[in-house]
Amino acid sequence: MEMKPNAYRISVGPLLYYWPRRDTLDFYAELADSPADILYVGETVCSRRHELRAEDWLALARDLRAAGKTVVLSGRTLIETGAEASALKKLCEQQDFMVEAGEVGAMRHLAGRPFVAGPHMNAYHGGTLEWLARRGAARFVVPLEMDGKTLARLLQERPAGLEAEVMVWGRMALAFSARCFTARHFRLKKDECGFRCIEHPDGLDMRTRESRDFLAINGIQVQSAACLDLLSRAPELASLGVEVLRVSPQSSGTLEAVAALDAVRRSVPAAAVEPPAGIGRCNGYYYGKSGIEMLEVVA
Repeated sequence: MEMKPNAYRISVGPLLYYWPRRDTLDFYAELADSPADILYVGETVCSRRHELRAEDWLALARDLRAAGKTVVLSGRTLIETGAEASALKKLCEQQDFMVEAGEVGAMRHLAGRPFVAGPHMNAYHGGTLEWLARRGAARFVVPLEMDGKTLARLLQERPAGLEAEVMVWGRMALAFSARCFTARHFRLKKDECGFRCIEHPDGLDMRTRESRDFLAINGIQVQSAACLDLLSRAPELASLGVEVLRVSPQSSGTLEAVAALDAVRRSVPAAAVEPPAGIGRCNGYYYGKSGIEMLEVVA
Protein backbone atom coordinates (compact mmCIF):
# COMPACT_ATOMS: atom_id res chain seq x y z
CA MET A 1 0.00 0.00 0.00
CA GLU A 2 1.66 3.23 -1.14
CA MET A 3 0.40 6.64 -0.13
CA LYS A 4 1.17 10.09 -1.41
CA PRO A 5 4.16 11.52 0.50
CA ASN A 6 2.02 13.96 2.52
CA ALA A 7 -1.18 11.92 2.86
CA TYR A 8 -1.46 11.06 6.54
CA ARG A 9 -3.58 11.84 9.55
CA ILE A 10 -2.16 13.32 12.75
CA SER A 11 -2.85 11.81 16.15
CA VAL A 12 -1.98 12.87 19.69
CA GLY A 13 -1.41 9.91 21.97
CA PRO A 14 -2.67 9.62 25.55
CA LEU A 15 -1.24 11.96 28.18
CA LEU A 16 1.34 9.88 30.04
CA TYR A 17 2.04 12.38 32.81
CA TYR A 18 0.11 13.51 35.87
CA TRP A 19 -0.83 17.13 35.28
CA PRO A 20 -3.16 19.30 37.38
CA ARG A 21 -6.76 19.13 36.25
CA ARG A 22 -6.83 22.70 34.91
CA ASP A 23 -3.63 22.21 32.93
CA THR A 24 -4.99 18.99 31.42
CA LEU A 25 -8.30 20.53 30.37
CA ASP A 26 -6.57 23.60 28.94
CA PHE A 27 -4.22 21.36 26.97
CA TYR A 28 -7.10 19.46 25.37
CA ALA A 29 -8.96 22.70 24.68
CA GLU A 30 -5.95 23.77 22.62
CA LEU A 31 -5.89 20.41 20.86
CA ALA A 32 -9.56 20.83 20.00
CA ASP A 33 -8.56 23.87 17.94
CA SER A 34 -5.46 22.24 16.47
CA PRO A 35 -5.03 20.40 13.12
CA ALA A 36 -4.80 17.04 14.95
CA ASP A 37 -7.28 14.52 13.54
CA ILE A 38 -7.25 11.81 16.23
CA LEU A 39 -6.99 12.32 19.99
CA TYR A 40 -6.34 9.54 22.48
CA VAL A 41 -7.57 10.22 26.01
CA GLY A 42 -7.53 8.35 29.32
CA GLU A 43 -5.22 7.37 32.18
CA THR A 44 -2.79 4.73 30.99
CA VAL A 45 -0.09 4.78 33.67
CA CYS A 46 -1.42 4.81 37.25
CA SER A 47 -4.90 4.15 38.61
CA ARG A 48 -4.16 6.23 41.70
CA ARG A 49 -4.04 9.45 39.70
CA HIS A 50 -7.29 11.27 40.35
CA GLU A 51 -7.17 14.78 38.88
CA LEU A 52 -9.42 13.34 36.16
CA ARG A 53 -11.42 10.20 36.86
CA ALA A 54 -13.00 7.82 34.37
CA GLU A 55 -16.20 9.84 34.04
CA ASP A 56 -14.14 13.01 33.47
CA TRP A 57 -12.20 11.40 30.64
CA LEU A 58 -15.48 10.29 29.04
CA ALA A 59 -16.93 13.80 29.32
CA LEU A 60 -13.75 15.19 27.77
CA ALA A 61 -13.95 12.63 24.97
CA ARG A 62 -17.50 13.74 24.17
CA ASP A 63 -16.47 17.39 24.10
CA LEU A 64 -13.58 16.66 21.76
CA ARG A 65 -15.81 14.62 19.46
CA ALA A 66 -18.26 17.52 19.38
CA ALA A 67 -15.34 19.70 18.28
CA GLY A 68 -14.87 17.44 15.26
CA LYS A 69 -12.09 15.17 16.47
CA THR A 70 -11.92 11.40 16.23
CA VAL A 71 -11.49 10.26 19.84
CA VAL A 72 -10.04 6.98 21.10
CA LEU A 73 -10.11 5.88 24.75
CA SER A 74 -6.76 4.46 25.85
CA GLY A 75 -6.54 1.58 28.33
CA ARG A 76 -3.82 0.70 30.82
CA THR A 77 -0.74 -1.19 29.69
CA LEU A 78 -0.16 -2.91 33.03
CA ILE A 79 -3.12 -4.30 35.00
CA GLU A 80 -2.21 -5.16 38.60
CA THR A 81 -5.38 -5.23 40.73
CA GLY A 82 -8.94 -6.43 40.57
CA ALA A 83 -10.15 -2.83 40.57
CA GLU A 84 -7.97 -2.04 37.57
CA ALA A 85 -9.26 -5.13 35.76
CA SER A 86 -12.85 -4.04 36.43
CA ALA A 87 -12.12 -0.52 35.19
CA LEU A 88 -10.60 -1.93 32.00
CA LYS A 89 -13.64 -4.14 31.45
CA LYS A 90 -15.95 -1.15 31.82
CA LEU A 91 -13.82 0.89 29.43
CA CYS A 92 -13.87 -1.83 26.79
CA GLU A 93 -17.59 -2.53 27.08
CA GLN A 94 -18.71 1.08 26.50
CA GLN A 95 -19.99 1.56 22.95
CA ASP A 96 -19.40 5.28 22.35
CA PHE A 97 -15.70 5.29 21.46
CA MET A 98 -13.08 3.02 19.97
CA VAL A 99 -10.52 1.74 22.48
CA GLU A 100 -6.75 1.58 22.29
CA ALA A 101 -5.83 -1.77 23.85
CA GLY A 102 -2.69 -1.42 25.92
CA GLU A 103 -2.46 -5.14 26.67
CA VAL A 104 -3.81 -8.40 25.25
CA GLY A 105 -6.39 -8.98 27.99
CA ALA A 106 -8.41 -6.01 26.78
CA MET A 107 -9.34 -7.90 23.61
CA ARG A 108 -11.42 -10.39 25.58
CA HIS A 109 -13.68 -7.57 26.77
CA LEU A 110 -13.80 -5.94 23.34
CA ALA A 111 -15.32 -9.18 21.96
CA GLY A 112 -14.39 -8.54 18.33
CA ARG A 113 -15.29 -4.84 18.19
CA PRO A 114 -12.81 -2.63 16.30
CA PHE A 115 -9.89 -1.37 18.37
CA VAL A 116 -6.41 0.12 18.11
CA ALA A 117 -3.55 -2.15 19.16
CA GLY A 118 -1.23 -0.01 21.27
CA PRO A 119 2.54 0.30 20.86
CA HIS A 120 3.33 -2.28 23.55
CA MET A 121 1.36 -5.16 21.98
CA ASN A 122 4.55 -6.57 20.44
CA ALA A 123 3.44 -6.50 16.81
CA TYR A 124 6.74 -7.32 15.13
CA HIS A 125 5.71 -9.50 12.18
CA GLY A 126 2.88 -10.18 9.77
CA GLY A 127 1.58 -13.20 11.66
CA THR A 128 0.95 -11.09 14.75
CA LEU A 129 -0.80 -8.44 12.66
CA GLU A 130 -3.07 -11.07 11.13
CA TRP A 131 -3.85 -12.42 14.61
CA LEU A 132 -4.72 -8.93 15.85
CA ALA A 133 -6.82 -8.13 12.77
CA ARG A 134 -8.87 -11.31 13.21
CA ARG A 135 -9.70 -10.14 16.72
CA GLY A 136 -10.89 -6.74 15.60
CA ALA A 137 -7.80 -4.53 15.30
CA ALA A 138 -8.48 -1.69 12.87
CA ARG A 139 -5.10 -0.04 13.43
CA PHE A 140 -1.85 -0.91 15.18
CA VAL A 141 0.79 1.38 16.66
CA VAL A 142 4.25 0.31 15.51
CA PRO A 143 6.64 -0.74 18.33
CA LEU A 144 8.68 2.29 19.32
CA GLU A 145 12.09 0.70 18.80
CA MET A 146 11.42 -0.61 15.27
CA ASP A 147 13.84 0.60 12.61
CA GLY A 148 12.73 1.95 9.26
CA LYS A 149 13.82 -1.03 7.16
CA THR A 150 12.00 -3.49 9.41
CA LEU A 151 8.95 -1.23 9.34
CA ALA A 152 8.91 -1.23 5.54
CA ARG A 153 8.92 -5.05 5.51
CA LEU A 154 6.24 -5.24 8.21
CA LEU A 155 3.93 -2.95 6.25
CA GLN A 156 4.20 -5.29 3.29
CA GLU A 157 3.12 -8.21 5.49
CA ARG A 158 0.10 -6.63 7.15
CA PRO A 159 -3.39 -7.80 6.23
CA ALA A 160 -5.56 -5.62 4.02
CA GLY A 161 -7.53 -2.98 5.86
CA LEU A 162 -5.25 -2.77 8.91
CA GLU A 163 -3.91 0.76 9.37
CA ALA A 164 -0.48 1.60 10.76
CA GLU A 165 0.35 4.38 13.20
CA VAL A 166 3.89 5.52 14.00
CA MET A 167 4.97 7.73 16.89
CA VAL A 168 7.15 10.55 15.57
CA TRP A 169 7.55 12.96 18.49
CA GLY A 170 7.73 12.79 22.30
CA ARG A 171 9.44 10.81 25.02
CA MET A 172 9.15 7.06 24.45
CA ALA A 173 7.80 4.72 27.13
CA LEU A 174 10.34 1.88 27.06
CA ALA A 175 9.43 -0.37 30.00
CA PHE A 176 6.86 -0.88 32.75
CA SER A 177 7.04 -2.29 36.26
CA ALA A 178 4.67 -3.10 39.10
CA ARG A 179 7.00 -0.92 41.20
CA CYS A 180 6.54 2.85 41.05
CA PHE A 181 9.93 4.29 40.18
CA THR A 182 8.93 7.83 41.13
CA ALA A 183 7.80 6.79 44.61
CA ARG A 184 10.97 4.77 45.11
CA HIS A 185 13.09 7.74 44.05
CA PHE A 186 11.57 9.74 46.89
CA ARG A 187 11.82 6.75 49.27
CA LEU A 188 8.06 6.44 49.51
CA LYS A 189 5.75 3.44 49.35
CA LYS A 190 3.77 3.08 46.16
CA ASP A 191 0.42 3.45 47.94
CA GLU A 192 1.71 6.39 49.98
CA CYS A 193 3.47 8.26 47.19
CA GLY A 194 2.02 11.69 47.87
CA PHE A 195 1.34 11.91 44.12
CA ARG A 196 4.83 13.23 43.53
CA CYS A 197 4.45 12.64 39.77
CA ILE A 198 2.46 15.87 39.56
CA GLU A 199 5.66 17.78 40.33
CA HIS A 200 7.31 16.46 37.15
CA PRO A 201 5.20 17.31 34.07
CA ASP A 202 7.63 15.56 31.68
CA GLY A 203 8.83 12.81 33.98
CA LEU A 204 11.86 12.75 36.26
CA ASP A 205 15.26 12.78 34.55
CA MET A 206 17.83 10.10 35.34
CA ARG A 207 21.53 10.68 34.68
CA THR A 208 24.64 8.56 34.84
CA ARG A 209 27.41 9.17 37.34
CA GLU A 210 29.08 11.19 34.59
CA SER A 211 25.96 13.43 34.54
CA ARG A 212 24.88 12.26 31.10
CA ASP A 213 21.20 11.98 30.26
CA PHE A 214 20.22 8.33 30.41
CA LEU A 215 16.51 7.67 31.00
CA ALA A 216 13.45 9.28 32.57
CA ILE A 217 10.98 7.82 35.06
CA ASN A 218 7.25 8.47 35.14
CA GLY A 219 5.49 6.42 37.80
CA ILE A 220 5.69 2.79 36.69
CA GLN A 221 7.22 3.78 33.33
CA VAL A 222 10.81 4.03 32.25
CA GLN A 223 11.04 6.48 29.37
CA SER A 224 13.68 7.72 26.98
CA ALA A 225 15.67 10.64 28.32
CA ALA A 226 15.40 12.41 24.98
CA CYS A 227 12.39 13.33 22.90
CA LEU A 228 11.91 11.22 19.80
CA ASP A 229 11.95 13.44 16.73
CA LEU A 230 10.99 11.88 13.41
CA LEU A 231 9.04 14.91 12.19
CA SER A 232 11.32 15.26 9.17
CA ARG A 233 10.56 11.67 8.18
CA ALA A 234 6.82 12.30 7.78
CA PRO A 235 6.77 12.18 3.94
CA GLU A 236 8.94 9.05 3.95
CA LEU A 237 6.69 7.28 6.46
CA ALA A 238 3.58 8.18 4.49
CA SER A 239 5.15 6.91 1.27
CA LEU A 240 5.77 3.57 3.03
CA GLY A 241 2.05 3.33 3.73
CA VAL A 242 1.78 4.67 7.28
CA GLU A 243 -1.66 6.25 7.63
CA VAL A 244 -1.32 7.96 11.03
CA LEU A 245 1.60 9.84 12.62
CA ARG A 246 1.48 10.18 16.42
CA VAL A 247 2.69 12.94 18.70
CA SER A 248 3.02 12.04 22.39
CA PRO A 249 2.16 14.91 24.77
CA GLN A 250 4.87 16.86 26.55
CA SER A 251 4.53 20.02 28.64
CA SER A 252 5.67 22.13 25.69
CA GLY A 253 6.23 21.57 22.00
CA THR A 254 3.24 19.28 21.47
CA LEU A 255 1.06 21.78 19.63
CA GLU A 256 4.09 22.91 17.63
CA ALA A 257 4.81 19.30 16.59
CA VAL A 258 1.21 18.90 15.43
CA ALA A 259 1.45 22.17 13.50
CA ALA A 260 4.71 21.06 11.87
CA LEU A 261 3.17 17.80 10.67
CA ASP A 262 0.17 19.70 9.35
CA ALA A 263 2.43 22.13 7.50
CA VAL A 264 4.29 19.27 5.82
CA ARG A 265 1.10 17.59 4.65
CA ARG A 266 -0.05 20.94 3.22
CA SER A 267 3.33 21.29 1.47
CA VAL A 268 4.29 24.49 3.26
CA PRO A 269 7.48 25.13 5.28
CA ALA A 270 7.37 23.74 8.81
CA ALA A 271 8.87 25.58 11.77
CA ALA A 272 11.47 23.88 13.95
CA VAL A 273 10.06 22.19 17.05
CA GLU A 274 11.89 22.24 20.36
CA PRO A 275 11.27 19.72 23.17
CA PRO A 276 10.70 21.01 26.71
CA ALA A 277 13.69 22.80 28.21
CA GLY A 278 16.49 20.48 29.23
CA ILE A 279 15.29 17.56 27.08
CA GLY A 280 17.31 16.55 24.03
CA ARG A 281 16.20 14.87 20.82
CA CYS A 282 16.77 11.33 19.52
CA ASN A 283 15.95 9.18 16.49
CA GLY A 284 18.49 6.36 16.65
CA TYR A 285 16.05 3.46 16.67
CA TYR A 286 14.64 4.42 13.28
CA TYR A 287 18.10 4.13 11.72
CA GLY A 288 18.99 0.88 13.45
CA LYS A 289 21.25 2.61 15.97
CA SER A 290 21.10 3.09 19.73
CA GLY A 291 17.81 4.77 20.51
CA ILE A 292 19.49 7.60 22.43
CA GLU A 293 21.36 8.83 19.33
CA MET A 294 20.27 11.78 17.21
CA LEU A 295 21.27 11.45 13.57
CA GLU A 296 21.04 14.55 11.40
CA VAL A 297 19.80 13.11 8.12
CA VAL A 298 19.10 15.29 5.10
CA ALA A 299 15.44 14.96 4.10
